[in-house]
Amino acid sequence: MNNKLSLLYRKDGTQKFLSSLIAILLGMVFGSILIAIVGLNDSDIGGKGVFDGIKLVFLGLFSTGMKDGSLTFGFNPSLFGDMLFRATPLIMTGLSVAVSQKTGLFNIGAPGQYLMGTTVSLMIALSIPASSVPPVVIWLLAFLGGILAGALWGAIPGLLKAFLNINEVLACIMTNWISAILTTWLFDVSRFSVFRGPATSAMGDPIVLNGSFKNLIESTKSAYVYMTNYNNVATAKLGLDKLFPGSQVNGGILVAILLAVVVYIVINKTTFGYQLKACGANRHAARYAGIQDKRNIVFSMAIAGGLAGAGASLYWLSGNTEFAWQTYQSLPAVGFNGIPVALLAINNPIGVIFSGVFMAMLNIIGTRLKALTAYNEYITDVIIAAIVYLSAFALVIRMWLGGRKKKKEAAPKPAEPAPVQPAAEKPVETSDPAVSEEQKGGAQA
Repeated sequence: MNNKLSLLYRKDGTQKFLSSLIAILLGMVFGSILIAIVGLNDSDIGGKGVFDGIKLVFLGLFSTGMKDGSLTFGFNPSLFGDMLFRATPLIMTGLSVAVSQKTGLFNIGAPGQYLMGTTVSLMIALSIPASSVPPVVIWLLAFLGGILAGALWGAIPGLLKAFLNINEVLACIMTNWISAILTTWLFDVSRFSVFRGPATSAMGDPIVLNGSFKNLIESTKSAYVYMTNYNNVATAKLGLDKLFPGSQVNGGILVAILLAVVVYIVINKTTFGYQLKACGANRHAARYAGIQDKRNIVFSMAIAGGLAGAGASLYWLSGNTEFAWQTYQSLPAVGFNGIPVALLAINNPIGVIFSGVFMAMLNIIGTRLKALTAYNEYITDVIIAAIVYLSAFALVIRMWLGGRKKKKEAAPKPAEPAPVQPAAEKPVETSDPAVSEEQKGGAQA
């Protein structure tokens, strides 16, 4: 039994998992200490508030409310469903960063790729009238359009890196802000919508889309784009709404998990995946071995961009979320949050599923802290930041774990006594002439 546990501990995958788990636990402990410091210095919170805040950090997903001034816990299906809904784009942007890392590239351009996927998927979903084309077909076209837009936007830094050796981080930062300005401009001036209505929204209200994507029906929503359910386009629930009633969850989470599995197979089980990893390990050695490094760099960034665009499509095509078209002042946080998701997963596509869900859980915990205590939800951002910094040290933690193993293996063993060899008899040497030749021969024998 001990040998089996020792072999399991020595595996690289086990040590990667343990290093990420240690980073998460240390981050949660740091968050608890921070909650205690803030609460004990705030008279509105006090000792009981501190205790409630710490409980929510670890058990917030199971919180059901307050009763007689005390927190109550149990299975909360709406929180679980919302967690899965918010995890969907995080999984996709995490995959985007992880794929580029396999080729030795740092895709900090996921926010821009996410925005381009958002723009194209929403325009397609709202432009094609559902009265002429089945909503399922519109949804599929919008989803594929979002992937293609993200892929093309991701290919730009890839081309600059492959052929001009321009650092992909600099190129991605530039394309991020270009996409933010371009998205704002397109939704502000666009008159490409062919949907002229009248139509009936999912709420049963008659609407007319007058050639613009801006929400002009609700006077308070003029800075927002119409939700896709205004054109009866929405991601299928696939029965998840019955498992998690009262939540926003839909079939998008299943698509994200399926894509993560596909990425894992491509990266680890195909020749193309081997070539990507070879370029990441040593681009020049890969080229010497006959691998087309430039092509693979472009493909890697295009795939990364397509995954980020797919995350945007899955989120905004849900039919129940509103997109603020004035994005030029900021970039979507979900694009940057893909970085810690990939870091926690050690760039493993399957691990990205779990780290994406974990990050979404922290987001839910933040809303529960705000709703049930005197804390605000931003304290979970500090916890996430701590986990991000610690996950960056995951390699150090892994080296520490590996160092313990090597030290144990290199421990000096007690020296065994050397076996005693029987002493060989030496031939009799004498100069006495009285000794006969026969006696000499007998002594030698």
